[in-house]
Formats: sequence, C-alpha cells, structure tokens
Amino acid sequence: MHVNRIEHIAIAVKNLDESIKFYEHFFGLKCYLIEEVENQKVRTAFIKIGETKIELLETTDPNGTIGKFIENHGEGIHHIAFAVNDVDSSLNEMESKGIKLIDKKPRQGAEGFHIAFLNPKSTHGVLTELCEKKSKGK
Repeated sequence: MHVNRIEHIAIAVKNLDESIKFYEHFFGLKCYLIEEVENQKVRTAFIKIGETKIELLETTDPNGTIGKFIENHGEGIHHIAFAVNDVDSSLNEMESKGIKLIDKKPRQGAEGFHIAFLNPKSTHGVLTELCEKKSKGK
C-alpha cells in the first residue's frame, strides 16, 4: 500500500454553518465545498489547508453514524483519512496483515472519492479511512 498524504481530518459537528463560520472567522480559512452524501447520512464541508483538508461532518439523521457519534462522544475528531492509489488492493493488503475492516469493498464518498474504513480496534483506537480519487469514467 502506498499512502500519498493525509487526505483529510474529519470533525463531527452539530451545526455545519456555525462550524464553517468559526474556521473562516478565527483562522481566515475558506470553505470551498458543501456536499450532502446521502448514503452516509451527512452534510460535509471542506476547508483546505495546504494539501490537507478539514472535513466537517453534520448528520442528516440522528440515527446515522455521525448522529450517534455526537450523541455518545460530543463534537470532535471523528477520523483521519489517507489518500492511497488503490483502495481495493489497500484493503486486501490490510486484511492480509490482520487489520480488521469495516468496509470489505470501497463505497462512494464525498468529492468523488471511493472510500473504505479500517476498524479502530486494529488501528490503536483511531477510525481510519482510505480514499482513492476516481475519475468520472471509473
């Protein structure tokens, strides 16, 4: 597996608009995209800092993953995402090395990425996402 960079750090928030204002006002950063990912029951906002992004996650369903996370833990860092060249082969490699997978196959994420999560029980308590940018033809 080849990790290219930290793709993003995801933060679960109660109110996307208020969180965007915080980063824009206090840090002078700019949100460049707000997107709803229906299959994950979230609205996302992306803020770029150099080559890394902050992804703000607001639930669209209190029973969704982010809704439950906020209910149990409050707002805060949800996961770290690494950009890889090939999510499928990376998942196979991780599983062969004994890493427990949440996703056996990639699924569609925000910004046209194919994504998959590794179980935090195998990653020292950190929910870890693997991301691969897919072109429109793939």
